[in-house]
Amino acid sequence: MTTDTDGDSGDPPLTIDELAARAGTTVRTVRFYGTKGLLPPPVIGPRRVGHYGRDHLARLALIEELQHQGMTLAAIERYVRRLPPGLSHHDLAVHRAVVASWAPDAEETVTAQELRRRAGRPLDEEDVERLVAMDVVRPEGDGYRIDPGLLRLAVQLLDVPLSEKAILAARTVLTEHSRAAAQELSRLFRAEVAERTEADVKSLSAHMQPLIVQALLTTFQRSLRAEVHQWLPESAGSAGSAGSEEGRPS
Repeated sequence: MTTDTDGDSGDPPLTIDELAARAGTTVRTVRFYGTKGLLPPPVIGPRRVGHYGRDHLARLALIEELQHQGMTLAAIERYVRRLPPGLSHHDLAVHRAVVASWAPDAEETVTAQELRRRAGRPLDEEDVERLVAMDVVRPEGDGYRIDPGLLRLAVQLLDVPLSEKAILAARTVLTEHSRAAAQELSRLFRAEVAERTEADVKSLSAHMQPLIVQALLTTFQRSLRAEVHQWLPESAGSAGSAGSEEGRPS
């Protein structure tokens, strides 16, 4: 995995203390995850100080979500080992959002300070207004009502040049099709577990859940890439950009 310590937006690298604070965990936990291979090693800078970046923060957020799903440390290790190499913090945020979709709907009320901590990056008033427009954050009293499963992904979308209208439309499409896929899979597996004991069903669910999440994500990414390749070369050509990748094989 390529570790992004300062990123393309000029984010400064984080020390292990800063990383733990941003992720809402402890330095001891960060080091423990490192020994387990759940986090890549930091980039060693001057004075032998380890530097961490957005990829580390995104991995910690994914691990936290997997824990919220009730996965054991061994199951989390298996999940992380199956991740494709070289995932960026954007890719990891998508993985986390897909994992969060398995959780029952649960909203929380948090303070403005906690909202910014959960976001994993500084938020100005305009950023918060965009999150409200995306229907991921809602003002409530002195704080905010948030959808924890979508917050980190919505924060990533703050840097994407899309209108709130387009984002909301995309969310509707994804929600409707994800629900349809879940219903079909539920019908498919229901017959398989009808004659099994409760312990067998729980064991099957624990093993199948991360596999299905990754299968759905991989299938979706490939389908989306194929769709984008149909119109991206044409739009790039119409823009007449001299260094385009039109002639490169896909």
